[in-house]
Amino acid sequence: MRTPRGKLLLVLAVVLAVAGTGWGVGALLRSPADEAAARKPPKPSLVTAAVERRKLVSTVVVSGTLEYGSPYPVWLAGVVGGSETAQRATRAPRRGTLAEGAVLMEVNGRPVFVFSGKVPMHRSIVPGAKGADVKQLQKALRRLGYRASATGVFDRETIAAVSRFYAKRGYEAQQPTVELRQKRDDLRRTVRTAEEVLATERAALDQGKDVLPLKVKLANARQDLKEAEKALKSARAQDHTSEDEARAEAAESAVRAAEERLLAAQQELAQAAATPTPAPTYDPGPNPGPTAGPPADTRLLELRVANARADLAAARSALERVLEEAGIARDTRLTELKKNVRMAREAVVTAEQVLRQARQLSPVKLKVANAQRDLDAARALLAEFSMTYGTTVSPGEVVFLPKLPARLHKATVKAGELVDKSVATVTSSTFVVSGSVDVAEAERLKTGLNASIETEAGTTARGTVTALGGRDAKGAVPVTIVPASMKGLKKLAGAPVTVRVTIGATDREVLVVPAAAVVTAADGKARVQVEIAPDRTKDVEVRTGLSADGAVEVTGDLKPGDQVVVNSA
Repeated sequence: MRTPRGKLLLVLAVVLAVAGTGWGVGALLRSPADEAAARKPPKPSLVTAAVERRKLVSTVVVSGTLEYGSPYPVWLAGVVGGSETAQRATRAPRRGTLAEGAVLMEVNGRPVFVFSGKVPMHRSIVPGAKGADVKQLQKALRRLGYRASATGVFDRETIAAVSRFYAKRGYEAQQPTVELRQKRDDLRRTVRTAEEVLATERAALDQGKDVLPLKVKLANARQDLKEAEKALKSARAQDHTSEDEARAEAAESAVRAAEERLLAAQQELAQAAATPTPAPTYDPGPNPGPTAGPPADTRLLELRVANARADLAAARSALERVLEEAGIARDTRLTELKKNVRMAREAVVTAEQVLRQARQLSPVKLKVANAQRDLDAARALLAEFSMTYGTTVSPGEVVFLPKLPARLHKATVKAGELVDKSVATVTSSTFVVSGSVDVAEAERLKTGLNASIETEAGTTARGTVTALGGRDAKGAVPVTIVPASMKGLKKLAGAPVTVRVTIGATDREVLVVPAAAVVTAADGKARVQVEIAPDRTKDVEVRTGLSADGAVEVTGDLKPGDQVVVNSA
């Protein structure tokens, strides 16, 4: 039996439960008006961004691939070795660095060397060959320490240098093949046969006509010409004949005798004039004694001196006449000897012409002429072949690359395969980034701009734009960037990278706002809206500068932290 107090508590609990249930149901149920009010959009507010002070850098982003630069396909210019047989690789190219003089590969057991040069190999370099390719080979040999003058001619010195170069690397320079040796022997036999035929035909011609007297006459005329030329040569070598020399010596002796007589007479006259003979007289005056007599009579001595001078003049005149007559006689003799030589030559020409005419009257003259032409042609062919016979450099045994050292990136021929295509691809030993940008971005780029290369692994390297190409098949512009250093990049060949090319930057920190916050008014001036209170703004005139990554440099009545309106909601 419950007490009154318990009944009261029970009633209160029931009342509270009913009240709570009613409140909960009322909270869940809304009128249509309340529901419509709840679905209204919030009150519009301004979208703003803070004004910042920082350095602004404008970049163009290039997506590319890190790879070795300057790919260059390598072809062989011709056969390796002297044979035209099938060219089969016996040692394939191997990846790695190619230095000057290195062996790229082997074909039919023969080496293929690489040298630095811009002129491609295009022919066999044979003895006597001339050209820029020969000079290029000579310079390469000189760089490797082999003596070879850069004359541009494949001469004996260059051939010796090539032979030493091959031997140093365990090979033998290309010698004439069996076919070439056989051809040379055939040409020699052809010459000998032509000589025999010509001799036979000439003998037949001589036997067919009595030309022996004419041949003897020609031989005598030639002998006379030799003797005449010998006499003329001897006469030119002598100034005077023995008779002229004897006469000249006699005349010179007479001049010397006359000079001696003149000198003796002059000495006697001088002595007589210096010592006069005193006379034996005495002076009776206060100082008695002998006195000097009259001077000596020197007229005879003076006459002797005059005669001696005349004799000397006559002797000298006689000597001059003898020498003059000897010169005239020599000139006359030379003129006569020259005339004899001319006459002897005319006699030889006449005898040759007569003999030739006599031979031409023979019916076998055509055979002799043909035999002579055949011999001349055979000798010319042998001489031409001999000029290029010897050690050669086959066109396929040398590959000139524009720049060495180079890196052999990929071999395109395997051992045992026929060499009928590109054998390898070489690159430079430095990395480049190859990418492309659209035309609009390319107009902002130029060579020499600095760039930042970012790899997927987070590595960053500095670089420089080195080349901008034309449009590719997709309408993009190829861009080449060269890293400043390969440090940390060597294992990333072929990896994709992102390059940021700096096309402009501010010198210091500047005020920066979002580009969307700048509005150009009808008067052409740029303005931004600055929030001065909730939902209240004011226009601030600004001047714009560098823009990058959606931001723009501004100057005006702004300060860092100001909120500028980006757009209105």
